[in-house]
Amino acid sequence: MSEKLAQWIRNSRKVVLLTGAGMSTESGIPDFRSSSGWWKQINPHDVATIEALENNYSLFHQFYSYRLTALASCEPHIGHQILAKWESKNIIDFVATQNVDGLHQKAGSQNVSELHGSIQAIRCHQCGTEATKDEFLEEKACTACGGRLRPSVVLFGEMLPENSWKRALTTMEQADLVIVIGTSLQVYPVNQLPYITKGRTVIINNEKTQSDANFDLCIHGSAKEILVQTNNLLEQGGLS
Repeated sequence: MSEKLAQWIRNSRKVVLLTGAGMSTESGIPDFRSSSGWWKQINPHDVATIEALENNYSLFHQFYSYRLTALASCEPHIGHQILAKWESKNIIDFVATQNVDGLHQKAGSQNVSELHGSIQAIRCHQCGTEATKDEFLEEKACTACGGRLRPSVVLFGEMLPENSWKRALTTMEQADLVIVIGTSLQVYPVNQLPYITKGRTVIINNEKTQSDANFDLCIHGSAKEILVQTNNLLEQGGLS
């Protein structure tokens, strides 16, 4: 399967990627849904909401403080680094990601749209004034208006960042190869992006998804391992 993917990449003029959580878990980011103790009792879908921010800020703050603290010790894996290298060598053009961790950029990728925002950026929920991660972790109020601080992630019920969404739409429309990595495509409207292209489509995921039948090529397995295999094949073909 990696052989066909490498061949398609070689023969494509514009390659665009869409990545999800499966791209980040191999960097050691904890899966808080299955964590032991208190978090096992918490449904993230009940916490990552405007309602929680406004009506139960203590729980909201604990949830995102936990995520920020856990992320601090995580680094991009070799798969992230390969994608950054491919971009620098014009093998791929663009990465749209559902992840909010910033690992693509940390690895060196520059053409990235964060469709669900960034947990690394902190702002006031009320007035939008930027703040620091330390100010958020210390549960300080906004210095401009006294409002509550929050990460700049898209909460359930909020719109996607307009510029990031438009950029992803445009690049998907122009692509002749779209590669989806590490997402089961269950979250609307991002799950519609791969179907915008008129080119070939590939999905790489650890498990089968309900969307597999809609793709030209499905590869099941570790995102990191498949990217390493594909990169080795591309290097053998002289694209490194």
